Amino acid sequence: MEVKIGVQHAPREIVLESGQDAEEVERAVAEALAGKSQLLSLVDEHGRKVLVPADRLAYVEIGEPTTRRVGFSAL
Repeated sequence: MEVKIGVQHAPREIVLESGQDAEEVERAVAEALAGKSQLLSLVDEHGRKVLVPADRLAYVEIGEPTTRRVGFSAL
């Protein structure tokens, strides 16, 4: 699923494809904003970790799960 993270004082947002489900991402964001952890930590589809300081989060947009498309047809 696509996750967009807005960071304060940064001109661009962070966009990543995460293998985590929406509930896991939402739980990680809620814990970071509640002060339980100082970093928002997410893992993308390639296993790379993205760490954002919780006090710099502007917004987090959680997209819908994407399905893999196979083939060359235009939709």
